Amino acid sequence: MPATPSAPDRAARDQALAELLACVKLGDRAAFSALYRQTGAHLFGIILRINGDRGQAEDVLQEVFVNLWRAASSYDAVRSSPFNWLVSVARHRAIDSLRRNSAQPRTVSHQRHDHDEDEQDMLSTIASDDAGPLERLGATAQAREVAACLQGLSHEQRQCLSLTFYQGLSHAEAAAHLAQPLGSVKSWVRRGLMALKACLSARGQMAA
Repeated sequence: MPATPSAPDRAARDQALAELLACVKLGDRAAFSALYRQTGAHLFGIILRINGDRGQAEDVLQEVFVNLWRAASSYDAVRSSPFNWLVSVARHRAIDSLRRNSAQPRTVSHQRHDHDEDEQDMLSTIASDDAGPLERLGATAQAREVAACLQGLSHEQRQCLSLTFYQGLSHAEAAAHLAQPLGSVKSWVRRGLMALKACLSARGQMAA
């Protein structure tokens, strides 16, 4: 087990990580690669201790860094050191992966054999639930309306809605991820939803 770094070493490490995160916020791919090299092995160890399946742990680590690339701007140096924030993100992703796996439905074979021992696919007799062309067109138009209204929200509201609705995090998990008070996150989600509903309603009336 590696020795615990001294206070000066931790300060130097956090300073370096803070600088890398600042560059990642600006879309610096070299800084992103350096961030992965410096923290990937440690974060993978944390994830693996929570989710013992190595393949799943590797997938979670990839999710962590994809999320870091997209949401590095959510890091707040005032509330947490960069290293502790990265560890928190990895831990929450690992726990979330266990929840997803436990919620996976059990499956049964959709193949059957008739009296002549010919294999038949039972799914071929079931009508498709896929949306038709008109439904897909309507969904696309609705997605455009939502995207347009999201642009009118504050940065905090967009972040919180993205984490809770698009990434499936609870309010508490979103608060830990953003290193923000739980009450603030709940308020941003509530106000964001109210503003989004009002915007969509107004755009629907204009289109009518």
